[in-house]
Amino acid sequence: LDEYVVRGEKGERARVALSASDQAAALARWDKPGAAPVVHLGPDTQGPGAGGGGVDRTAKVFIGGKQQRSDGGGSYPVMAASGSVVGQVADGNRKDIRDAVEAATAAARGWGKKPGHTRAQILFFVAENLSARAGEFAARIETLSGCTAAAAAAEVEAAISRLFTNAAYADKFGGTVQETTLQGVVMAVNEPIGVLAVLCPQQSPLLALVSLLAAALSRGNAVVLVPSFKYALLATDLYQVLETSDVPAGVVNIVTGRAEVLGKTLAEHQGVEGIWYFGDREGVINVEHRASGSMKRSWVEVEGRKWEDRVQGEGKEFLGHGSQVKNIWIPFKA
Repeated sequence: LDEYVVRGEKGERARVALSASDQAAALARWDKPGAAPVVHLGPDTQGPGAGGGGVDRTAKVFIGGKQQRSDGGGSYPVMAASGSVVGQVADGNRKDIRDAVEAATAAARGWGKKPGHTRAQILFFVAENLSARAGEFAARIETLSGCTAAAAAAEVEAAISRLFTNAAYADKFGGTVQETTLQGVVMAVNEPIGVLAVLCPQQSPLLALVSLLAAALSRGNAVVLVPSFKYALLATDLYQVLETSDVPAGVVNIVTGRAEVLGKTLAEHQGVEGIWYFGDREGVINVEHRASGSMKRSWVEVEGRKWEDRVQGEGKEFLGHGSQVKNIWIPFKA
């Protein structure tokens, strides 16, 4: 890897040169990540501010359609913009990622074979259920990010819109028919990649997560998702929506924790067939380098994308990265 891509304020892409020493330093930091603010706990200990209605709990990882404790048994605090602790979420590890990939692998074939119309109906259902809890999600965003109530509500509405857009695309991005110099035609069929890892950015935490997840699901991929470390409670709130929206078990798996720990395992895992990473420069270097060992498809960007912009946050760019093309030659006589 001798360069990486950054995105400007207007969405333009630029390539930045990368020296060998910078690459080596970035790889070394992921090989030996520093200590995280992890608190190892016995009973669940998440305060009422995390939506527990007065019952203390720690948000779990979501694997195979079920909420479960992290293998390591640890958690870390999620902070409000004011500096207070909002709640605790599980600190996932390599074993959690392996379990999530196993669940996604088991679900991938069945989900990918479902008709586009069926996938669309499920994504519509997710959008409807998210809309029913829009006020709750907006309040969560406002608390965690410190933005205004109007900005938080706008992000939730944009996330709902992204779900509807990708649901509409589910049966409209099947492929194309190409001309050929021989007698016949070539059908270019868009097929799912399979098991897709998605590591989400810190900016626009709900909207970015939904934009990436919805596009991957629309194309029939099973997903192992690592949400923003800072805003992980939004993802744990979202899997409660998924549980009531007919999403098959294993199609979406959510593991909270540090990108440098979970991303390293996902990039190197032989069972992951594609990986998307939106984050810092160090992460881009590591994901590209480590994914090359298994020749998996990667889509990486340094944060800078304006997720609220429909041109940058949805559409064929996302669907294309979630698909692989099978060309079928059909000969015939004129």
